[in-house]
Amino acid sequence: MKLAGKVALVTGAGRGIGRAIALALAGEGADVAVNDIEEASAKGVAGEVKALGRRALALPADVADYGQVQRMVSRIWDEFSRLDILVNNAAILSTVSFRELSEAEWDRVMAVDLKGVFNCCRAVVEGMIAQGGGRIINIASIAGKRGGGFLGNAAYSAAKAGVIGFSKALARELASYGITVNVVAPGLTETPMTAWAPSEVKARIVAQIPLRRPAQPREIAEAVLFLASAAYITGEVLDVDGGVTMD
Repeated sequence: MKLAGKVALVTGAGRGIGRAIALALAGEGADVAVNDIEEASAKGVAGEVKALGRRALALPADVADYGQVQRMVSRIWDEFSRLDILVNNAAILSTVSFRELSEAEWDRVMAVDLKGVFNCCRAVVEGMIAQGGGRIINIASIAGKRGGGFLGNAAYSAAKAGVIGFSKALARELASYGITVNVVAPGLTETPMTAWAPSEVKARIVAQIPLRRPAQPREIAEAVLFLASAAYITGEVLDVDGGVTMD
């Protein structure tokens, strides 16, 4: 097991991609702190992690609230005495067109999707430095590189572009401390977050994917596993999009 003895925090892990990441990390031997804004969801996935034979901690918290994030990270240190891997996955999606987008909706998306990443990174970095290193993996989106595929993605795309830029800056700043910072940028993925999209919209997006299908959450998790064990990769954006971007 590549991650035996490691402790990971996965935000937004109550369902979809976050759940798949938490279970994949546990499958490789990591103990997992499971964050979600919904307590029942966090507890459910924590139970699944325990069923795999790993220790787990359910941590309901709003990543947009720095005080809640600080308390969450403190609980991890109290429980596990270390934190090796942070996966910033928590996100929300705006589904209104730009002409309908209010300042409040813009701020709500930025608070979770961008500020939430800052909050979690800021809360864990001193502990990672003290223990000699760590892995930070931020889940962005190809929408942050090329705009969204759904109507109403202006705020989401801007936030995810911010995550990419922030991650590259952080990678440069933290490299000397043994902390790597990388990004996984999924394309269309079959999750509850994208289930709202009309079938004709999904079909139009799938037609633009060379592999002609959406990703499954497990396929995003496999990219996270790779970066969690990669010691000589930092500041990179790994597109997991079926060939859409082909940079």
